[in-house]
Amino acid sequence: MNGRSIIASQYSKRTAKVFYASNPASGELLKEEFFNAVVEDLNEAMTAATEAHYKQLPKSIRVAFLRSIAEELEFIGEELVARAQLESGLTKVRLTGELARTTGQLRLFADQVEEGSWLNAIIDTAIPDRQPVPKPDIRRMLVPLGPVVVFGASNFPLAFSVAGGDTASAFAAGCPVIVKAHAAHPGTSALAGQAIMRALHKSGVHHGFFSMLFDEGYEIGEMLVKHSETRAVTFTGSYQGGMALLKMVQQRKNPIPFFAEMGSINPVFLLPQALKSRAGQIASTYAGSITMGAGQFCTNPGLLIAVKSKELDIFIEHLKIEIERVASATMLTVGIYNNYKKRTTEVLKQPNTEVLAASLVLNADASCQALSIVSTISGNEFLQNPVLQEEIFGPYSMLVIADDTRQLADIADILQGQLTITMMAEPSELAEYHLLIEKLKDKTGRLILNNPPTGVEVCAAMQHGGPFPATNDSRFTSVGSTAVLRFCRPLAWQNWPDEMLPDELKEKNPLNIFRLINNKWTK
Repeated sequence: MNGRSIIASQYSKRTAKVFYASNPASGELLKEEFFNAVVEDLNEAMTAATEAHYKQLPKSIRVAFLRSIAEELEFIGEELVARAQLESGLTKVRLTGELARTTGQLRLFADQVEEGSWLNAIIDTAIPDRQPVPKPDIRRMLVPLGPVVVFGASNFPLAFSVAGGDTASAFAAGCPVIVKAHAAHPGTSALAGQAIMRALHKSGVHHGFFSMLFDEGYEIGEMLVKHSETRAVTFTGSYQGGMALLKMVQQRKNPIPFFAEMGSINPVFLLPQALKSRAGQIASTYAGSITMGAGQFCTNPGLLIAVKSKELDIFIEHLKIEIERVASATMLTVGIYNNYKKRTTEVLKQPNTEVLAASLVLNADASCQALSIVSTISGNEFLQNPVLQEEIFGPYSMLVIADDTRQLADIADILQGQLTITMMAEPSELAEYHLLIEKLKDKTGRLILNNPPTGVEVCAAMQHGGPFPATNDSRFTSVGSTAVLRFCRPLAWQNWPDEMLPDELKEKNPLNIFRLINNKWTK
């Protein structure tokens, strides 16, 4: 493992301050040294990325590069998962699944690039003799923006970090990537970075297409966002972190796209007939969803909403039993653990907030152990107290008990933008709640029926993004194949000779992709 920053696919030789990773479960510092990047590293990386952008990455090489990264990650899979366990406290099972997701999405983007229709190639052929003026030949397609800065996420050390979905989709678009590695898992980042370097050299990709910078602080990240050659930035993390970066982007001389996922409480509406028919099953499902991975998912169901009833009482009894038997779990970092304790303490001190259920099984031999908590509050109190309406990152959820079905709509009105909103309902009662459903459509990026929100399928139809503050731009997704659209812009060619056009727009369609020609899709 090499603990130096990767600059244009080579290791930096510059001397810099070192830092160490720590094991959140034991509190021990791990032995490997990691070197903070310096300004010269950043500038060299950005210069190479800009040069690589103008060289561009042909389709065939792009496809081979993405598939090669997946292969290289799988080759070091055992070592990668073991290191991620040490640095995150996540289980081997969880990380093995996350690795499969990471390699799967790389291959998904490779297939998408190979198929080609995502480029939205449009051709309107000339009509020279049109009156009163001739019609020119105009051809349009999506082209890469340029160097993309990716901030690694703490809660997904594989799938949302160095070789994760943001990097994969940027590569698919043809954009060079500079990753700001997350300081909580530098060893995991180093191994993933090495895998990308090996894939890059095997595929013949320009050396400037990938760099990765270490920094245990904020200085390098801030300079990356402000650099004049940066063309887009992605971030997954806290609301405070996302808003700080958004402010930097807005202060740039030249505006650029910024895509931040900043958190969500992912409300779940438990409708009466669903509780009447399967209260115990729903309780078991949501106990698992709330506590999975110590609740450290952006889709953790942090809010349960139901009308008071006998069936809800049955649900509560089942949920209490399930939550109490869940063992404590290691949180990702000391900082995240301390914030979880602070936020849960703050909320539980609010008037008329009560603990409904709490885990009784503490692993006292490990550090950063979060105990699962479900609290309860009345619908009236929830509507009047903004403190109760904010996300708590961790294995926590709040049950809001509404007086009646009309109050469900009042609660829907005050909800902020969410990644997901779920309806647990019987088919027969959906029509009765159509007005509530219409309200919720405006509040979320993914409206779920009878599934827990945890678990984000990587596919073309997935929308992982929602109205502010869940994300800052709800038009895009960070998961699934359409994530590539974040890193492209349309460019039109007017009256160019065929030999000077990109292959995607040439008359004979050498890439055999679907194109919209004179308003008809065809190959």
